Amino acid sequence: MSAGDVRPAASAEPDAADLAEEFERRLTALQEAGQIVDPRAAQIERLKAQVAELKERLGKRDEALAELTAFKTLAISRLTAQHQEIEHLREQAAAVGNVRRLPAARSGTAPYGSCS
Repeated sequence: MSAGDVRPAASAEPDAADLAEEFERRLTALQEAGQIVDPRAAQIERLKAQVAELKERLGKRDEALAELTAFKTLAISRLTAQHQEIEHLREQAAAVGNVRRLPAARSGTAPYGSCS
């Protein structure tokens, strides 16, 4: 080395090893404080939270769909039973022959007992 290559200690810049050490120290301190420094890690955490939320919404939707399907099945079953009862009563009334039809309602008049 020549005399011109030597730098005084006061004006010396930190070398790469010192910079790497300082970087690692600061990175560790930020991570311990709960901050995510790496944008990729932050995106991964955000996407994981989003996936968890979507799974929860999907589960709730499936549950609601199952309830609605059960309600639909019950309603159709009740309607079928009512229809069969009506058909049975019509057949019974036709067989007896002593049932008279009610007169048709006049238009513009409310039925008896109506509040309108």
